[in-house]
Amino acid sequence: MLVQRLGAPSDFDPLLARVRDARVVMIGEASHGTYDYYRLREQLTRRLIAEQGFSFVAVEGDWPDCDRVNRSVTGGPGGAAEPRIALERFARWPTWMWANAEVNRFCRWLRAWNMERPAGERAGFHGLDVYSLWESMQAIFDYLGEEDPHSLEAAQDAYRCFEPYGKRVEEYGAASRFVSARCEEEVVRLLARTRAHAASDGPDAFAAWQNAEVVAGAERYYRAMVRGGPESWNVRDIHMTDTLDRLLEHYGPDARGIVWAHNTHVGDARATDMAADGLVNIGQLSRERLGRDAVALVGFGSYRGTVVAAPRWGSPAEAMVVPPAREGSVERRLHELMPERAVLVFGGEDQPEWVTGTVDHRAIGVVYDPSFESWGNYVPTRLGDRYDAFVWCDETTALHPMPALSAMGEMGTYPAGV
Repeated sequence: MLVQRLGAPSDFDPLLARVRDARVVMIGEASHGTYDYYRLREQLTRRLIAEQGFSFVAVEGDWPDCDRVNRSVTGGPGGAAEPRIALERFARWPTWMWANAEVNRFCRWLRAWNMERPAGERAGFHGLDVYSLWESMQAIFDYLGEEDPHSLEAAQDAYRCFEPYGKRVEEYGAASRFVSARCEEEVVRLLARTRAHAASDGPDAFAAWQNAEVVAGAERYYRAMVRGGPESWNVRDIHMTDTLDRLLEHYGPDARGIVWAHNTHVGDARATDMAADGLVNIGQLSRERLGRDAVALVGFGSYRGTVVAAPRWGSPAEAMVVPPAREGSVERRLHELMPERAVLVFGGEDQPEWVTGTVDHRAIGVVYDPSFESWGNYVPTRLGDRYDAFVWCDETTALHPMPALSAMGEMGTYPAGV
């Protein structure tokens, strides 16, 4: 194991050497509301794009919202000259995950970097997630209305199937348990039409295809969610992995991608108790699909600090105190052993027991109650198997959300909150 003190972006050199041959680098976070994680992830991502030629960033966010950001940072049709305008349009709770000063700073850098390059060499910004059923449906209508009005019928059929349940599509999932309310047939027709366009058209057709895949994924997700168990989690992470695969194919045979998501999605589920519960995640699935050497997984963690989160689902965000990590956790061990900030690159034969054995590893979601620390908020983890590297921040501070148009308490990442 290699340990490098972090003080400047150049201190990521050992980690960049480790991921030099990776096709995908996944960069995690132990919470969705920590400034330090976003800032260090930004520094690492800038270097991956500028020095190693990575093609895009794919985040744990909705495709339509992130597509507006992508058009801004790549100078695409209809894209805002200022990425902040696109970020402020994120409306699904929790908006602070992406509508914040830290992401805005990265997107401003990415746009400036892209504008100095030909269109075909610009790095994109895309959403992996599955929740934006209605927003994706509207995007499909907009595309087909201009490009193929004859295909609108398939989109209208899918829309009419979901329409009785309004914007609260979790009610569709509940209804599908008791009556023949499933919209699978309509969604399959819609997918077939948009896939045909994506095979022969440009980026707009690809975006329409991806929006149709979101509609299909959302239909499966909300139907699975009401049944409980691991299925809805797995539907979501399989959808995110499939989206990553489509992006790699879309960008070409030499494409390389960066993923931003919570540790619970990035770190290999097989190295945690998630596996015993039948859960998979994008880190595990990508290692299985692309090969372990092609995928580098980077986790984050801290000992104490502050974080932006909410006390209840859909409630306003607030800065909360993160108490010192509990006894026996990997965070407590790193607090005792490591400098204030460090990057750990795993590998080799002489790794300590807290890297190879199972230890508790903190995970904070968008809903957080610090009083649960004594019995919750931790995932039993074999750190060296879950990640290829780990970024350590002993003390962290809260993220800086920007004002958003709304903060509607939709289902979002419910019930897991990550």
